[in-house]
Amino acid sequence: MIRVAARCGRVRAARCRRARRWLPMLAASFASLCPAGEAPPRRPNVLFIAVDDLNHWVGYLGRNPQTKTPHIDRLAARGVWFTRSYCAAPLCSPSRAALMSGLRPGATGAYLNGSDWRSAIPEGITLPSAFRKAGYYVSGAGKIYHSSVFRDGEWEACLRGGGGGPPPAGPREMAGAFDITPLGGDDADMPDYRVVTYGIEELRKSHARPFFLAIGIVKPHLPWRVPRKYYDMHPLDSIALPPYREDDLADLPPAALRIAKEYGDHARILESGTWKKAVRAYLATITFCDAMVGRLLAALDASPYRDNTIICFWSDHGWHLGEKHHWRKFALWEEATRAPFIMVVPGLTAPDRRCDRTVDFMSIYPTLTDLCGIPTPAHVQGKSIRALLADPTAAWSDPAVCTFGFKNHAVRTEAWRYIRYANGNEELYDERADPFEWVNLAAKPDTAARKTELARHLPAENKPEAGGRAKTAPAKKAKAKGTAGARAEK
Repeated sequence: MIRVAARCGRVRAARCRRARRWLPMLAASFASLCPAGEAPPRRPNVLFIAVDDLNHWVGYLGRNPQTKTPHIDRLAARGVWFTRSYCAAPLCSPSRAALMSGLRPGATGAYLNGSDWRSAIPEGITLPSAFRKAGYYVSGAGKIYHSSVFRDGEWEACLRGGGGGPPPAGPREMAGAFDITPLGGDDADMPDYRVVTYGIEELRKSHARPFFLAIGIVKPHLPWRVPRKYYDMHPLDSIALPPYREDDLADLPPAALRIAKEYGDHARILESGTWKKAVRAYLATITFCDAMVGRLLAALDASPYRDNTIICFWSDHGWHLGEKHHWRKFALWEEATRAPFIMVVPGLTAPDRRCDRTVDFMSIYPTLTDLCGIPTPAHVQGKSIRALLADPTAAWSDPAVCTFGFKNHAVRTEAWRYIRYANGNEELYDERADPFEWVNLAAKPDTAARKTELARHLPAENKPEAGGRAKTAPAKKAKAKGTAGARAEK
């Protein structure tokens, strides 16, 4: 029996050696069936990284040379990075609800942070649901939807919230209405650190199925409180203010003046003389966020999933720091609507490719399902940008469309931004000649044809607000005290 067992073992070993010789040839033959420049039709993993309130102050975009984002910059160097990428709505809840559902705000009525998006968007139609139905292991942590919501039917595993943070390192410091107090402790004491640790642990596991792993980093969302070392990386005497004009509001219509809230946050900042301190605190929280992204990427690179994992990195919207006398998001201008977007797709994207085409984040859902061989549900309103990932210079004619409240929309092309408010007020900017949007051309007679052309892209569907009445922007200028914006942050 021993001789028979030994002989069987030798036979099995010989078969294994023959199989090992054939496998590379079979794999090469299979790969040759795929069109040039495309990934083989296998089921890749997805690392889905969402960041909160990160505007375009990242190194690779060059908008603000003071920022320090080495890890995010290295991520951009691994794939395709977009110079004109825009949110579907310039505030947390509706932006995330639109991206995750594939439905624009006007299709659901989820316009504001207080809108009841869960009543308007069933579980079964969302991005994580599509991946779970396709057999993926779906897990997540941190802020993916607003307020770190995880609906049980969409996820197999999740971490709801990252706990509390460390105490302040000293007396409370304020910049206007913003808490900018440096914290004691270190990175490991921060909620985002624990959220990223969850992602690292998932990447260290042995997964029998492909995975969709969503990690939501909250900083640089308010309050701008991170360990003191990140403030020290941005000395106050080196801080420069963002590009700014004192007369920037002179050519704005009433609906836009109401949004700017010049008598709210900006007045407080000017009165307290803390503008540079606020900029410094925002830069510090960005650098902290970058460190968390670096931890996550290092774990992916150390895992067996490095070469078969799509990385999708995005932020839910931008942020103003005094441009147009405005702070926070809650506006339809460039600073509030533009946000970083990076895609790394093994076998498809080439390293460090810049894409200047205009896209919005409604493209993320259909692009990920397309890349992973999952049927894109019929309700999804965005379009896959697979062609741009393969060739960032490919033709692309779709503009980005952003909505802030009922019937307030912005259309952004490579050259123009057109804003129309519910009361009919308009703004028009020539983005190539005026990248900081200082000159509103909407009232000039020779722009009528341009406005008509851009207006064709305004959403036709504008449902009443989910869970409430549709609200329009009043035509009269309001001397707001900034409290509405503060409530919307919660």
